[in-house]
Amino acid sequence: MADLLNLAMLISASVGSMAFGILAAYGILRAGFALMRRQPRPAAVKTRPEVARVS
Repeated sequence: MADLLNLAMLISASVGSMAFGILAAYGILRAGFALMRRQPRPAAVKTRPEVARVS
């Protein structure tokens, strides 16, 4: 019975560590690509031409 429990714990630990590794790699790649993405430039303010007022 103890051997079966040890086997179950070993399998669950290996699956957990594999899932953690995949999630960590996904997070690292997502952060890396977010840093490589071109940052949006602030849009130039479009001003409307104003008519000169003559008094």
